[in-house]
Amino acid sequence: MEANRILLVEDDKEIREGIEIFLKAQGYQVFQAADGVEGLELIEKEEIHLAVVDVMMPRMDGITMTIKLREKYDFPVIFLSAKSEEVDKIMGLNMGADDYITKPFTPMELLARVNSQLRRYKRFMERLESSQPENGRIYRIGGLELNEDTVEVLVDGNPVRMTPMEYKILLLLIKNPGRVFSAEEIYERVWNERAVNTDTVMVHVRNIREKIEVNPKDPKYLKVVWGVGYKIEKQA
Repeated sequence: MEANRILLVEDDKEIREGIEIFLKAQGYQVFQAADGVEGLELIEKEEIHLAVVDVMMPRMDGITMTIKLREKYDFPVIFLSAKSEEVDKIMGLNMGADDYITKPFTPMELLARVNSQLRRYKRFMERLESSQPENGRIYRIGGLELNEDTVEVLVDGNPVRMTPMEYKILLLLIKNPGRVFSAEEIYERVWNERAVNTDTVMVHVRNIREKIEVNPKDPKYLKVVWGVGYKIEKQA
């Protein structure tokens, strides 16, 4: 079986090479880039299954790079953040990253995140490749439509591009219209692990809203129940 191909975008050569040695020892194929420009060039040339991207870099930072790659690619992106206080800023932006890890981190912590994201992405792609449109497990709320067999989301008939994690959150909510899910429950159901930090759920919900709502500040479909959680309205 072909090794998973990981792109590592980090301006610190020592960190980059240390991570590469560790990931290669775990059986991954690793491509290195020193900044976002090099990272995007590599993505165009190579098939990449996951990117680990530093946020603060010269020439092109990780945030800009992720915005650009999300125009064409769905593979998971894990942000590396130098300081814990940067995390709030990152998580508050509509980036399309799937996870983040704060420096300093242990190699095992990074490996756990990488393995987890790749497992989810593999399942997402398998479902996409084996989908049978005629089976039609389709969920509709007003003009919002999700087809579980083709892994497609439509708003008023127009296709909406979603990352695997955004899709899984929306699927959970639209399959249970009217039911309120707490951030902790969403995290545990979608990530399949105990919820420690649910900030990422808030960011993914915000990203979903930007894609499916005409006015994300006055949402028609994806509602917040303050102090409780999130739901898809039964009738929209």
